[in-house]
Amino acid sequence: WSSDVCSSDLTVGAESGSSLSGTADAVRNALQQGGVGGFSVVGTEIVVPAVGRELRDKALLATVLSLLGILVYIAFRFKGMSFAVGVVVATIHDLLITLAFLAFFRYDMTLNVIAAILTMTGYSTNDTIVIFDRVRENLRSMRRDSIGHVINVSVNQTLGRTIITSGTALLTALALFFFGGEVLHGFAFTMVVGIITGTYSSVFVAAAIVSMWPSKAPARAGAVATGP
Repeated sequence: WSSDVCSSDLTVGAESGSSLSGTADAVRNALQQGGVGGFSVVGTEIVVPAVGRELRDKALLATVLSLLGILVYIAFRFKGMSFAVGVVVATIHDLLITLAFLAFFRYDMTLNVIAAILTMTGYSTNDTIVIFDRVRENLRSMRRDSIGHVINVSVNQTLGRTIITSGTALLTALALFFFGGEVLHGFAFTMVVGIITGTYSSVFVAAAIVSMWPSKAPARAGAVATGP
């Protein structure tokens, strides 16, 4: 079965190569006949469908492994699954929204776009951890209050920092989108969407999940927060 697949990929690649080579020759002849002037062919590249499938599979694997790593780290760092699940669900939300925008505006899934998606994932996770770290600090001094009230106070305390940080990163991504050229359009567009979704998901998705988690999770978090 594997040999059949490999031979099929090679056949498709050969057919694509011959077709593209003929198209390149036709374009070159048309330019010469039209008297465009002196020009030279810098180079030609052919990417077979097998390479595209391999790129897609590796990108999916990298995303899944990063989400699992985030889940384990947050669960260990904050000693509670509610925080870990909140971060992972918010990250998945950011990925789905970003992919929806990329599909709607017909951006290709290039290496630049994949790099932007992974960068956006790290940015969103960091923003959420900042809020959760303040929640953990406030649990020590607000042990008598409900977890919902503690989260609300923590979000308000970190809101200024979140707006300033996200706003600065968003301006940078917008500058890349408008002035970075065609090559950076996909990367910059993905970053713009990811920064916006990552900012509000940290508050309205991740924090909300921790707030709605069963009562045993906040009790465990409070017990941990009372420690030294």
